[in-house]
Amino acid sequence: MNVKILAALVIFSSLITLNSDTFAQSSNAVSTGVPFLLIGPNSRFAAMGETGTAIADDASAMHWNPSGLAFQTTGTEVNFTHSPWLAGLNIGDLFYDYVAGRKYIKSINGTVGASLTYLNIGEIIVTDETGRETGNNYKAYEMAFDVAYATKLSPSWGVGITTRFIYSRLSPNNLQVGNEKGTGTAFTTAFDLSCMWRPQTGANWLKNKFSFGLNLSNLGPKISYVDAAQADPIPTQLRFGFAYDVVKSEFNNLTLTADFSKLLVNRYYDDANQPQSDPFYKAIFTSWKGGPEGIAKTIQTSVGAEYWYGAPRLIALRAGYFYEDPSNGNRKFVTLGAGIRYSVYGFDFSYISAIEENHPLANTLRFGLLVNF
Repeated sequence: MNVKILAALVIFSSLITLNSDTFAQSSNAVSTGVPFLLIGPNSRFAAMGETGTAIADDASAMHWNPSGLAFQTTGTEVNFTHSPWLAGLNIGDLFYDYVAGRKYIKSINGTVGASLTYLNIGEIIVTDETGRETGNNYKAYEMAFDVAYATKLSPSWGVGITTRFIYSRLSPNNLQVGNEKGTGTAFTTAFDLSCMWRPQTGANWLKNKFSFGLNLSNLGPKISYVDAAQADPIPTQLRFGFAYDVVKSEFNNLTLTADFSKLLVNRYYDDANQPQSDPFYKAIFTSWKGGPEGIAKTIQTSVGAEYWYGAPRLIALRAGYFYEDPSNGNRKFVTLGAGIRYSVYGFDFSYISAIEENHPLANTLRFGLLVNF
């Protein structure tokens, strides 16, 4: 396999979340390695404009806010999501799967969770220097395995931590670029730190109605395939969000929510005009540059609403809106979805309606299934 094919794969991988300027107009968005880690895995929260940081009340909390597991103290849940990813590109074999489980363990005074994320990039056709197929085609994919623990510091405060193992297989072949040797596979680790506040006391308009969540995710070393000196930072991200139950009665519940997120990645060119990036522990601070106006343009904003009918909850309707500044990705879309619960089972789906024509995310569907034991 030649180097051009690997380069194309790396570029394609960087487009999975559209966090580069290829699909943006005049974009200065920061690209990272393994951006599939930013894909919202849960069809329920995806239908709410990709807002889940302040709710995080199911097993997928490991992505949105691990501390949400601290408030899940009954039963055991398994949550599965499937999505034909980037439907707007009409790539038949590109799909995304996510499965998560959680269980409260009294002896350790907390809830543990585990999840597996899998992005199938598809079959890669390998050619020789003349462009003829060699017959050595292969499957490319990326995956991550998470383990989380969360506990309550008080009835109103929860904290959580996640450890993540990340594997990227863009090529199974050894490669050489100049004097640099490497492979098309890469591995790294990361961890998340989070907290959540759900007031159980105080004013009636606040307790058991309001929640605030914060998640600092993908804190870890860079990932590299060939040149370790030019390794890519993983997508360290800060997310915080708010949720409020504006209607909360026996048969009707309406929740409004908002999320804000920012990539904590700092890329630049050194004195020799070579691309460089700060390590994650430094980028947490150096990525806040450009003044108030510049920082505001790097923050993604999303809002959502969820209505439940039934006692217990039976049918849900959801909607949301996601916004990213034109200079930093330019993703703008409306989300819609619905859900149903029956006995220990639940089914959710979400749909993305892109505002921009021919957008790769247009008509993206996510399907979710959960089981509570």
